[in-house]
Amino acid sequence: MSETIISTDAVEKSNAKRKADLDRDYASLGERLDRRGIAIDAIRDKVEKFGVAIPSWGVGTGGTRFARFPGPGEPRDIFDKIEDCAVIAQLTQATPTVSLHIPWDKADPNRLKQAASRFGLGFDAMNSNTFSDAKDQKLSYKFGSLSHADAGTRRQAVEHNLECIEIGRTLGSKALTVWIGDGSNFPGQVNFAKAFERYLEAMRDIYAGLPDDWRLFTEHKMYEPAFYSTVVQDWGTNYIIARELGDKAFCLVDLGHHAPNVNIEMIVSRLIQFGKLGGFHFNDSKYGDDDLDAGSIDPYRLFLVFNELVDAELSGAKGFHPAHMLDQSHNVTDPIESLMLSAVEVQRAYAQALLVDRKALESFQEANDALMATQTLKAAYRTDVEPILAMARLRTGGAIDPVAAYREAGYRAKVAAERPAVAGGGGGIV
Repeated sequence: MSETIISTDAVEKSNAKRKADLDRDYASLGERLDRRGIAIDAIRDKVEKFGVAIPSWGVGTGGTRFARFPGPGEPRDIFDKIEDCAVIAQLTQATPTVSLHIPWDKADPNRLKQAASRFGLGFDAMNSNTFSDAKDQKLSYKFGSLSHADAGTRRQAVEHNLECIEIGRTLGSKALTVWIGDGSNFPGQVNFAKAFERYLEAMRDIYAGLPDDWRLFTEHKMYEPAFYSTVVQDWGTNYIIARELGDKAFCLVDLGHHAPNVNIEMIVSRLIQFGKLGGFHFNDSKYGDDDLDAGSIDPYRLFLVFNELVDAELSGAKGFHPAHMLDQSHNVTDPIESLMLSAVEVQRAYAQALLVDRKALESFQEANDALMATQTLKAAYRTDVEPILAMARLRTGGAIDPVAAYREAGYRAKVAAERPAVAGGGGGIV
């Protein structure tokens, strides 16, 4: 049996105070859904099986380009991060895997695997880092990595990605995510075509190192740190990359990596249609790549993304098995609380999308009844599925109210006493 960070008794005590109300709310919602021809238990069962990966870097306090304000009890290393991730998994029962970032999380792979297995955690996609320089790194990525004009720098970046694959093989990971900050800040700084060709050549070398049962996820981002041009700047370029590399290459969609007002759910549909949707980094944004908590700004958009995902799931789209991961930066909240709520919000969008009357929606679409088509979606979105999510957590050993249980257990105060305080005042995102 897996170990737990917060005592089972503490979780049960928290649940005991809330179970009677949950039972009533669940029964009431079940009655209302039954009138719509929906079996609440079937939705609950699907929610119980749905999981989203936690990014190891997400349990630390983030920052901005201007400053960073550390929080109490921040993890000192990857092993502290795994313990924080275990708390999230324990209370939400929605985050069974951790996604590592190398070299930030570099450690003996066997020790990492053992540390995660203590808590029943697995490992999701490996993430390489060639957008910043590591300690004792021979060549700098200041002017690019996989698209750098210098062949030696490109080779160094390729070798780093191959190393990530080898670490992931030991951990049981089955995917590598590659995001680069390569680009330019001035017109004329780089030759667009040559930079992209160098990138493709380097990515082919990485792709050749993939095990047969692995997938390669490439991630696009329209700007930052390159503000004039970015090598992998949008989903169209990302799709070209996936087609060029081969059957094991897919596009990863980060919800914050788009211009404001871009129709992300349509991009998701296109990538599903042509078999190149690899997965997601869930977060939210107001201006750009804000990395805000999932569903904190535009929960309806998150629902519309899941509407496309559920449509593909129910229709049996070929090769459809996207990876799900959170990717957030927490500057003013407790990272564990934010990640718990974000995991719940992703589950919420999934549950709401499962409530869509697909037959009615298709009928209205075919009849060009725009009003009733959109109302069909909103009927599902407006449904309060919280009792379903809470019941799913309760049945699988989690907390009816994860944040309340977490605060009642006093975990943050406990680790703050054990982990030395981190000095503040530094600039830059970490």
